[in-house]
Amino acid sequence: MGLGPNARMSIMTKQLGRKFQNSDVLRMFPTFVWKAELGPDIYKPINDSILRTLGEIGAPLADLSPGESWQSSHGLHELDPLREVVDCINEAAESVLEYLKVGHETFKITGCWANVSAPGAGHRVHNHPNNYLSGVYYVRTHHGANTINFLDPRPQTAIIRPPVTELIAENTEQVVINVKDGMLMMFPAWLQHSVDPNRSDTTRISIGFNIMFPAYAEIMARPLWLPGRRSSI
Repeated sequence: MGLGPNARMSIMTKQLGRKFQNSDVLRMFPTFVWKAELGPDIYKPINDSILRTLGEIGAPLADLSPGESWQSSHGLHELDPLREVVDCINEAAESVLEYLKVGHETFKITGCWANVSAPGAGHRVHNHPNNYLSGVYYVRTHHGANTINFLDPRPQTAIIRPPVTELIAENTEQVVINVKDGMLMMFPAWLQHSVDPNRSDTTRISIGFNIMFPAYAEIMARPLWLPGRRSSI
């Protein structure tokens, strides 16, 4: 088992302490991925409702060809049978914005859709432009179809890539996160991510969504400075 970041920083401090009076590791500009798990008593009826609704709108839940995927329209959040998962998404978004200390009057789901992936189907590297947060809720996952990949948003890190003795958060260009039914993840909409091909023998199903501020142009996009004289002294 590898050492945690605090332990690694402690070791670094001790090693440098032989010659330096003190040392520290400063973490700057972090990229977060927020993760939450619903209990079985909550997510099982929600997932049943999602599957039933997808069947009613004609989703090909069982007849996709190997390597084939399907996405629904973007308006699933407007369907009454999905109001419980929408409530979970809204509660999660409120928690994330509070954690980030973002001042806002309100936010809204700008799109919500289903992803259905047959065995062999994946999702290429992409992000979600023109939104602040994006996320995914997992309805049906299996061993071999239970991960999501997040890529390092700093392109310059690929210029020099020396060999490493162990993969840790500070030296890898991709983080793979295991997911499961009833898990909800949220992340900055600009963060590139992908899904590996479904290596199970069963269809994988998830719900994707985006979050944005409805009054962004009217309120938040205004210049962040005040008119008048100012001194640089």
